[in-house]
Amino acid sequence: MSDDSYVFEGPADEPPPPARDNNPPQTVSELSFALKRTLEDRFGHVRLRGEISKVNHHASGHVYLTLKDDKAAIDGVIWKGSVRGLGVRPESGLEVIVTGKITSYPARSSYQIVIETMEAAGAGALLAQLERLKAKLAGEGLFEPGRKKPIPTFPAVVGVITSPTGAVIRDILHRIAERWPCRVIVWPVVVQGDAACGQVSNAIRGFDALTPGGAIPRPDILIVARGGGSVEDLWCFNDEGLARTVAAATIPIISAVGHETDTTLIDFVSDRRAPTPTGAAEIATPVLADLVYAVADLDRRLARAGGRIFEDRRTRLRAAARGLPARPEDLLALPQQRLDHAGSRLGSALHRNVAVHERQFAAVSARLSDGLLQRAIERRHDRLTAFADRFAPAMRRRLDQDATRLAALSRALSGLNPKTPKPGFARVESEDGAMIAAAAALHDGQAVRLVFADGSRGAHIDGGDAGPARPKAAPAPARPKAPPPGQGDLF
Repeated sequence: MSDDSYVFEGPADEPPPPARDNNPPQTVSELSFALKRTLEDRFGHVRLRGEISKVNHHASGHVYLTLKDDKAAIDGVIWKGSVRGLGVRPESGLEVIVTGKITSYPARSSYQIVIETMEAAGAGALLAQLERLKAKLAGEGLFEPGRKKPIPTFPAVVGVITSPTGAVIRDILHRIAERWPCRVIVWPVVVQGDAACGQVSNAIRGFDALTPGGAIPRPDILIVARGGGSVEDLWCFNDEGLARTVAAATIPIISAVGHETDTTLIDFVSDRRAPTPTGAAEIATPVLADLVYAVADLDRRLARAGGRIFEDRRTRLRAAARGLPARPEDLLALPQQRLDHAGSRLGSALHRNVAVHERQFAAVSARLSDGLLQRAIERRHDRLTAFADRFAPAMRRRLDQDATRLAALSRALSGLNPKTPKPGFARVESEDGAMIAAAAALHDGQAVRLVFADGSRGAHIDGGDAGPARPKAAPAPARPKAPPPGQGDLF
């Protein structure tokens, strides 16, 4: 047996040891960095064209993004030193041409491109479509600030349209709960994919159809919210139908879709845009603690102002009191003394006043006499007599003319009076004396009275029409008179 032979010395039932492997194992880090060197050596300089999405400007100054086309996507990073030298600012939806090197990120076992230069290649298809739709709706006036509804200051009910799972709804509920005591109604919807725009539109119309005072309270304000994402993830919120539904809603709507850098179409048509869902909760509700503090501060200011006014009035009263005498009697003594002096002089002054007016009356009455009044009356009488003498003839002539005209009119009126018929005419009256002026007022057999100028006669209506006037019959020839009896005939 050779020296290099292996002799197993042990129990017969133990398995033999594994055969030796000449390929030593590597650690995960060694493999990751080996792949990293391979990628950087093989793809040390590449030139790519794609559409930017998921742009993240980090606080450190680096920019993280994703380049994609219709079939694939690759992560990218722009280091802080290269950001300033870029030809364009990275924005979602922008189609660009970049140069850089392919490397890997060992911590996640993913590859990425380190971008060194960037130039615009034109707007991406999604961005171009969005811009055309945005211009169309802007032309219809849906973006005008004048049509936006004001946000209620103290909402009693807040409606939230979002996914029932995830951090968004928890952040909104937590933020509202710590700020303002109100009722929150959540309408669960999907917030990504083809069905999202339809469900969000139905939720808005459903909330809008609620009647105040119903079984389900009608919200005072609505929040449409979801987390951040790529342009594709948020594209359902760029739907034209959803934008028109938001614009037509009667309840104020706050749009909180994506992060602060994300912009969708409903952000322009909604009544208010919030940078984040948490920001939407802050816009929709006031802070109760701030209101309580503000009311308490106003109460304190009111109390201080009232105290200052009271103290000012007290100071002024004290200053005025210093100018007053110590006793009230001293204050009234001098006016009372003046009153006594005035009262003592009042009687004699009244007598003197009466005497003065009596003398004035006597002086005036001495100038008055009956002759003065008589002369005035005579002057008025003379003026009246002269006036009557001047106008009496003219008035007499006018009276004579009017009397003549009145007599003529009276004669004409008497001739036209139906109660006094002229010769050859008769007036038809009923039995009660009422005059009948038309044949239609008569009926067959009616008793009437015919009134002539010289008397009246009764008559009855026979109902027949009067025929033409009959000619008078010729008088019958006179018969010869018979001879008187007793006389004979001469022939």
